[in-house]
Amino acid sequence: MENFESNRNKRQLTCPNVSFQFSLKLKMILLFSLLIIGIFIIFGLFLRSFISATMEDQIGKRALGVAKSVANTPEIREAFELENPARVIQQIVQPIQEATDAEFIVVGNEEGIRYSHPDPDRLGEKMVGGDNDRALNKGESYISKSTGSLGRSIRGKVPIYDNHNNVIGLVSVGFLNNDVQSIIQNQSKSLWFTLLGIVLLGIVGAIFISHYIKRLLSNMEPEEINHLLLQKEAILQSTHEGIIAVDHNGLITMMNTAAQKTLFDKQIQNAAYMGKPVKDLLPHSNIYDVLTYGERHYDKEMILGNDVVLVNRTPIYHERAITGAVSTFRSKTEVEHVTKELLQIKQYANAQRAQTHEFSNKLYIILGLLQLNQIQEAIDFIKKENNIQQEWSRFLLENVSDPTIHGLLQGKFNQANELGITMFIQPASQLTYPLTGSKKDALLTGLGNLLENAIEAVNVQNRSQREISIFFTDIGEDIVIEIDDSGPGMKGEGNIFEQGYSTKIGLHRGTGLALTRLQLRKVGGEIMLEDGELGGACFVIIIPKEAENENE
Repeated sequence: MENFESNRNKRQLTCPNVSFQFSLKLKMILLFSLLIIGIFIIFGLFLRSFISATMEDQIGKRALGVAKSVANTPEIREAFELENPARVIQQIVQPIQEATDAEFIVVGNEEGIRYSHPDPDRLGEKMVGGDNDRALNKGESYISKSTGSLGRSIRGKVPIYDNHNNVIGLVSVGFLNNDVQSIIQNQSKSLWFTLLGIVLLGIVGAIFISHYIKRLLSNMEPEEINHLLLQKEAILQSTHEGIIAVDHNGLITMMNTAAQKTLFDKQIQNAAYMGKPVKDLLPHSNIYDVLTYGERHYDKEMILGNDVVLVNRTPIYHERAITGAVSTFRSKTEVEHVTKELLQIKQYANAQRAQTHEFSNKLYIILGLLQLNQIQEAIDFIKKENNIQQEWSRFLLENVSDPTIHGLLQGKFNQANELGITMFIQPASQLTYPLTGSKKDALLTGLGNLLENAIEAVNVQNRSQREISIFFTDIGEDIVIEIDDSGPGMKGEGNIFEQGYSTKIGLHRGTGLALTRLQLRKVGGEIMLEDGELGGACFVIIIPKEAENENE
């Protein structure tokens, strides 16, 4: 997420075809707009049809109601008994027609002869439309749609009864279809204008929604997202480093193949870890400090299972809020070979530096004795120093067969001499059993770490109390090495072999003893802390001689 926007142009270079296509934002606007327009067109047509049917039904009921009122008028019934009913009925009906805005009100006898009509010239003629039978023959009141002398219309038909309840005629009230459609058209205009306004608001909303979604996607196109997803998956699964991602609650959201193999020695199903607290898999992980305080951890050493790993942890930010964290780690055994070579080179360089410094000091002593004309004292001093070096070198040549271990002891001896520390090997020591592979590496790591710790421990003591005793033997079924020093000791201390535990001040401490024990246990060995004869700490390393297993 960091520097995400700054890398946008670089990401676009990997998807050159995107620029020739519609952008996601434009696609969403078009799709949303078409969807809104389509929905409202269908809805508008449905409403228009509904309004049309409703208006026609209301007008038909209105026509039927007027027809019933006219048919029930006593004067109309009485007029049927007159010699010229049309003259009376026309005068009665005409005001009613004007008051109800009906297109026509026609009263006819049982034969369908008109007694009233908007056009007086058509009085006495037969009613047109062919829809009078139900009223005249069956006495029904109903609504019909038919074409008459004035055009197609919606009609209400009601029979007229005499005092003996016999059908003597009918009333037909109608509204022309053109007038009805004109009313429906006027109503529909307001409907379509309203729908158009809603569609425009919907399109504006689609623009804002599209802009918001595009911003959530960091202004990336779907093709870019797909490309980055494939890239990310390939990178995650091909990298040798284990990678674990968690959300802001510390729940695992991703774990690559390398991490699964480190933690479980095999690849597992996603359901086995997805959504589970990271503390269940990594109890000693400090990733919660990253989630809580936003701390970044680089190259922190810790033990996972049977491996020592280097861990990097970094928080994930979104809009200045921590939304998760990523932890990467790599087994230290993968770089252990190079590390050991560098360590040996460093130890050799330190030994050479110490030897050079010590030799330089002794030359100055000899020079001073010669300048004082103390020739015999200078000769005695040279013989003494030569004897010490020859005795140490001869002892190592006779009792230590491995040149690497020989060189390590020689270097530490020179380093101790430079610091004014008396380092001596017990006369009964011997190490002639041949060691190879993991056992040799474990012995070198343990011996180097213990001697370095002993030198640091006694270096704070008075010069007269700076002593380190070394004893090693391969007699029996095990190789035993004992490092005893006159330092302050470690009595009452906690678990000194735990990762991160240290009595020293400074960064990157608390790894040497944990690493030593881990490597020794891999080859079936062990390291222990005992009471020493010199008053300080006494560490004992035990390595079995039996053949190494196939995994070593």
